[in-house]
Amino acid sequence: MISVSMVEANTYEVVVDGETETRHRVHMSQEYFRELCGGMVTHEWVLVQAFQFLLEHEANTQILSEFDLRDISRYFADFESVVKQRLNR
Repeated sequence: MISVSMVEANTYEVVVDGETETRHRVHMSQEYFRELCGGMVTHEWVLVQAFQFLLEHEANTQILSEFDLRDISRYFADFESVVKQRLNR
């Protein structure tokens, strides 16, 4: 299970339940949010979809504890296209 809560403007805590529970502090600018979904879904849903993508590629314990959402595409070239497709964009 993935849960998301905003901790401050443009910063979220994402908790991933697994064999080991992990907590991640994720930064997502308003510009990047709009780029990914056009503002058609919630910030939390974008992050859930991003973490589902990450969990398809690595264990939750391998996901960085703090990062900017835009940085995922540096490690996974197809991140943006896959997430946009999942968000019907």
